[in-house]
Amino acid sequence: MYFKRMFTGLVETMGTVTGVRKYGRSVELSIRADLGDFEVVAGGSVAVDGVCLTLEKRLDGQMFFTAVAETLGRSSFNSAVTGRRVNLERAVRVDGRLDGHIVLGHVDAVGRIVGDEDAGVSIVRTIEIPEELAPFVAEKGSIAVDGISLTVAKTGVNTVSISLIPATINKTTMSAKGVGGIVNIECDVMARYIYRMISASGSRKENLVDKMERLGF
Repeated sequence: MYFKRMFTGLVETMGTVTGVRKYGRSVELSIRADLGDFEVVAGGSVAVDGVCLTLEKRLDGQMFFTAVAETLGRSSFNSAVTGRRVNLERAVRVDGRLDGHIVLGHVDAVGRIVGDEDAGVSIVRTIEIPEELAPFVAEKGSIAVDGISLTVAKTGVNTVSISLIPATINKTTMSAKGVGGIVNIECDVMARYIYRMISASGSRKENLVDKMERLGF
């Protein structure tokens, strides 16, 4: 059994977009997973580059999904093309381990890679994000980038830096992206709720980041 629409941010395999068809304000995507036994039943949820999509059908080894206007407006799928490589993760199994962090597949916005720093065996990647997401991001906290669960190494006014270890680079689409690349960003869901609770209590918004950092987010 799987938890519908809940993920860990641990990419299971990559896949290739085999078709992009526009229908009004929506887009139908067909994707072929690299992993041959990447089994998902119709109606099941898959995180595709961090975007939670519902599998509509399987045909000739391909999976078919529809990305609606809301999804296109918040994610990198508004510029999806055939041949694009994507990260794939199935919804969490009830008896599975939560080794990453809770990821819902509800992308907040897109970010742009603005810097890569060689750190020996790893890469410190800096991503520019919308300023309004800053209250939801804190050093040592969690963030999902293209569906990958990562730890925040450093934050700026409108940037976040994360460390990419060899396993992440080699097993995800991060190896194919560099400065100027676009990525999907999902902030930690716990940070969202804390922000909401503090806002509802009437606290001054300019103090939210400090308060959230003291709470460990």
